[in-house]
Amino acid sequence: MTPDTISARITDYANRADPYPLYAELRKTPVLREDDGTYLVSTYYEVRNLANDPRLSNDTRNRPSGYSRTADAEDTGLPPSFIFTDPPVHDRLRETINRPFGPPHSPRFLDGLRGELAKVVTELLDAFEGKDQVDIVEDFAYPLPVTAICKVLGVPREDEPRFHGWADALASSLDPQAGEEGQEKAQRARQELGAYLSDLIETKRHRPGPGILSTLAPDMTPADLEATAVLLLVAGHETTVNAITNTTLTLLRHPDVLDRFQKDPDLAVPLIEEVLRYEPPVQFVPWTTALADIDVAGTTIPKGSPVWLMLAAANRDPKRFMDPDRFDPHRKDNEHLGFYTGIHYCFGAPLARIELHLAVPELFRRVTFSRLLEDPPPYRANAVLRGPRHLPVAIEGLTA
Repeated sequence: MTPDTISARITDYANRADPYPLYAELRKTPVLREDDGTYLVSTYYEVRNLANDPRLSNDTRNRPSGYSRTADAEDTGLPPSFIFTDPPVHDRLRETINRPFGPPHSPRFLDGLRGELAKVVTELLDAFEGKDQVDIVEDFAYPLPVTAICKVLGVPREDEPRFHGWADALASSLDPQAGEEGQEKAQRARQELGAYLSDLIETKRHRPGPGILSTLAPDMTPADLEATAVLLLVAGHETTVNAITNTTLTLLRHPDVLDRFQKDPDLAVPLIEEVLRYEPPVQFVPWTTALADIDVAGTTIPKGSPVWLMLAAANRDPKRFMDPDRFDPHRKDNEHLGFYTGIHYCFGAPLARIELHLAVPELFRRVTFSRLLEDPPPYRANAVLRGPRHLPVAIEGLTA
């Protein structure tokens, strides 16, 4: 991309704190072709329809030569994760993985984690005692999701700290501006994480224990299971870190809504869904490719063209959402794209919602906040998985 294109401006860190004016500008041309042949689709119905169109491929190996394919598709000795595959491979892998993870085969698995995760929330908040300021990301929003996904997979808790660096490197590779150095770093991280998981999976085969790795080991090849575990460890917590942090930041910026929320805990469900629309943890999907000519909003996207689906722009499309730039937890018919849509709908969405509903109400029940110490806070470099890198806040006290 060249510096004067709108995609370059969206991915420019200078606009990370508030990309929404750029998305509004982008929606004026619902299907925009850039000079390099990439198509940006930014309006709600067009994004939703394309995400459900089998002519749009998630397999980054279909990208034209010269385009970033993400570290997931590079030579790391592992096959692509199922998120970067198309049917029928995608459907086979996703169905297999879903059996121990959720309904209809294991309807109580995730719900059974609530008690353990609630204890983690309590422990993290207890650690705020005696402090007058905390970093919501490092002290709360990061530790909970990484613990949750490690519990899901059956990763020993003492190994959890090892995943921070790997996850950061792999998540950054999704950014179109990651560059060659970023892709190489992500490739190394995927290899190292794959090697760790290979040993863990082999242990699970011989000595099954808690977590879905033990359950899946007999049904998947070692390579497919390693690739899946890499994906779930990264995607399973990076997006939830952003969701918890974005919810905290949004509430602190809207004290009137926060006051209503603290008086009415039942507001949690629509409030969290509104944050997923208003500040989605995944801003856009930049790795899809047209497998055929596709007519969209009066424009033909030619076969072989890279396509970016701009989820955050679609979530604020005034043709779909009334007064879309207003944060309104009482919004009706809030069918947002915060967790995507179609066959690639976020696999971890049920777990993310459990974590959000455990973490956010308890955070604002127990902690008396004074003020944001930085607004806007420093953001992650990643434009795709957009969220604060730190969220320092002053607090006045902690209740039991």
